[in-house]
Amino acid sequence: MQGKKLPTRVSLPRPQPCPGYPGAAIVCDTMGLFLLALLLPLAHVSALPFYNGFYYSNSPHDQNPGNGYGEGLFNRVKLVVETPEETLFSYQGANVTLPCRYHYKPALVSPRPMCIKWWKLSENGALDQDVLVAIGLRHRSFGDYRGRVSLWQDEDNEVSLEIQDLRLEDSGRYRCEVIDGLEDESSLVELELWGVVFPYQPRQGRYQLNFYEAQQACEGQAAVVASFEQLFRAWEQGLDWCNAGWLQDASVRYPVTLARQPCGGLGLAPGVRSYGPRHRRLYRYDVFCFAAALKGQVYYLQHPEKLTLEEAKEACQEDGAQIAKVGQLFAAWKFRGLDHCDAGWLADGSVRYPVVHPRPKCGPPEPGVRSFGFPDPQSRKYGVYCYRPR
Repeated sequence: MQGKKLPTRVSLPRPQPCPGYPGAAIVCDTMGLFLLALLLPLAHVSALPFYNGFYYSNSPHDQNPGNGYGEGLFNRVKLVVETPEETLFSYQGANVTLPCRYHYKPALVSPRPMCIKWWKLSENGALDQDVLVAIGLRHRSFGDYRGRVSLWQDEDNEVSLEIQDLRLEDSGRYRCEVIDGLEDESSLVELELWGVVFPYQPRQGRYQLNFYEAQQACEGQAAVVASFEQLFRAWEQGLDWCNAGWLQDASVRYPVTLARQPCGGLGLAPGVRSYGPRHRRLYRYDVFCFAAALKGQVYYLQHPEKLTLEEAKEACQEDGAQIAKVGQLFAAWKFRGLDHCDAGWLADGSVRYPVVHPRPKCGPPEPGVRSFGFPDPQSRKYGVYCYRPR
């Protein structure tokens, strides 16, 4: 602001109401208007100027050594934001802290007021999702994160994000942004939930789902549509499947560990084959779902006789549980070591059973979740797998 002397110490000025915002306790100057815009739901930080790696400009007329503002504005002080390079892993229902720290090069003698912004990057073309904004002791969380997130500041210059009660949809990339005046610097943190990827097709058969139906299919089985990174990690662990399926970014792919004629031909090396992005409504494929590790228990219900699908649902309810979903069975097989040779009904009307230790009369020689498809719901040839939440 021209003609106005820079302050000699770093402190927030006394709040004054801003014109047009009666009673707003934010300083009515350039920084105040900017910070107010951050706290109003009508504004989105991503629409504001973004300077990555900004260096403050020199000015020989206003140099004021020893002052926080002077050091930052006139001595080529660089703002640096640091987050871990490696992916962080956690479990559904757990609490996790996404580390983020900032500092200046060279260090400042006095601190300066900061605005901290966290948001989650989109994976499928939607808008980025606001998570939390904090200015001093004031903070605001957004959407599904409201009441589940807070700023963790255990040490100086720490602005980590704590997320409670992790959900499947919390997996992804988060940006930590530190805003100093009208300039900012940011860095990314990647969060993944421990889970298992499985291919899924509905009762109607192969290649019946457009992208939106694929999303609903996974959600109905206690899962979400898998990301490419999750499918690639599953392929590295041995997932081999010839049917193409939707992924979170609306691309269509399938993993092959053993090259063969029906799976792209013998001349192609093993890998994750790609059809590229597809129109979300017009094209139909299977889907790759991702189910996180369970908090509850999946078990085969010991029952004196075999059951129809409806009888199976009632039997689980009588046992204080509910019939298990496909994602829950896969998660129990992967993370709880559920191993049972008896085929049982699941909530979608399919019949499956999990094998950790292959053995005679228990299917193929590899571990996995075996499937009998979707038998007649009135058939009395199968038991049932139940799920009891904690």
